[in-house]
Amino acid sequence: MRSVVTRVNEAQVSIDGKVVGQISKGFLVLLGVHKDDTPEMAKWMADRICGLRVFEDENGKMNVSPKDAGAQLLIVSQFTLYADVSSRRPGFTDAARPDTAIPLYEMVIRECRDRGFVVETGEFGADMKVSSVNDGPVTIIIEK
Repeated sequence: MRSVVTRVNEAQVSIDGKVVGQISKGFLVLLGVHKDDTPEMAKWMADRICGLRVFEDENGKMNVSPKDAGAQLLIVSQFTLYADVSSRRPGFTDAARPDTAIPLYEMVIRECRDRGFVVETGEFGADMKVSSVNDGPVTIIIEK
């Protein structure tokens, strides 16, 4: 499982011109599921995302957790994070098929919500337009 986590001041995802998910301060999470991923990995990923201390404290140091910062999460499925670029035309054979990816993607969302976070999402498999106002910028890749 792989995620690209960006600290944002705001972010949204739209489908066919309609906003389907929107947050203010928090994390935009692009989440890719590998074909060999498991529920344990999904739980681990949610724990990492929810515990990533990259918000600034009173001294300007990245030391505050998203929970303590009042952060929200926008989690968007992103199978292209598992692109094989050994040739100029990417292949995606390492990305999980929907029957595996959807339950694990939904598990990460559920685990984050269970930790008390407001979580907005895109729509798995849809053609989405994602926009964000990055803060910092701070962008971290998390992989298990």
